[in-house]
Order: sequence, then C-alpha cells, then structure tokens
Amino acid sequence: MGTYTSTKVIELGSCAFRQWKADGTHCRFVHGYRLMAKFWFECSELDHRNWAVNFGGLKELKQLLQHQFDHTLCIAADDPLMAEFQDLHKKGGCDLRVMSSVGIEKTAEWCFNTARLFLECNEETRHRCWVSKVEVWEHEQNSAIYAEPKDEEDEN
Repeated sequence: MGTYTSTKVIELGSCAFRQWKADGTHCRFVHGYRLMAKFWFECSELDHRNWAVNFGGLKELKQLLQHQFDHTLCIAADDPLMAEFQDLHKKGGCDLRVMSSVGIEKTAEWCFNTARLFLECNEETRHRCWVSKVEVWEHEQNSAIYAEPKDEEDEN
C-alpha cells in the first residue's frame, strides 16, 4: 500500500537559546535565531477532500509552536544559571522556556513530538495521518532533522 506525503513550513518565531555545555564556543552565551520548521505529514488513506492533512486545521499547532519559541528564551533544565534565568523571568526580563535540552536537534525533536501529539488528539487526523519527520532551521545555512526510526516490518 502506498503512502501520501504533504509538507508544511511553519515559522516558529525569533527565539534565544543558551547552550551552556557548548564550552569554548559562543553558543554558551545567550544568542538568537529566526526559527523555521518543515513538517512531513503522511497517511495511507486521504480524507474526504483527498488531502493528507488539512493545512487550515494546523492553526492550533502553529500556536503551540510559537508559544514555545516566539520571543522566548530556551534553556536546558540542567543549566547552572537556572535560578538567575528564573529570576529574570519573574522580573519580566525574558519569557523563559525550560527544555530537557537545547540545540537545533532537540528543537526538531520537540516540534516532532508536539506535532505527533496534536495529530493524535485531532479528530480529523487521529489514526489516519502521522508526522514522519521535522526539519528545523536556525537560519538558511543550519538545520537539523528529527525522525523516528521505521519499524523493521515496514522496511521488509
């Protein structure tokens, strides 16, 4: 049985990161990117309109993504300056988001998991459509892709 794939690019917004483990590089400092993400949606069966996914129905997904990244500061949960960043957040100096880990690869994984959950909770796409991979760009020259491995059965 064949698979249909459609893609959607969503602007995530301008986001600041701090990768405290990036010793010896400038990435250990707070720095920012204009993030973009491309989502691959797949299905074996199209909906009644012959679509894999209704792009107009992705507004809530876009809101979830932008809430996480647009004009926010993302830091890792184990950042040694956590207390200082939390204090800065409380004082209104930043809109803090704490992630398990930061970096473009982890951002792609976060977007993938958020899209997967969104599709599972959506009546139109549940059990019919899935996200197969996500690519996130920091800028035009750097990106990372997250995709879950295919089942061995699918490869045979």
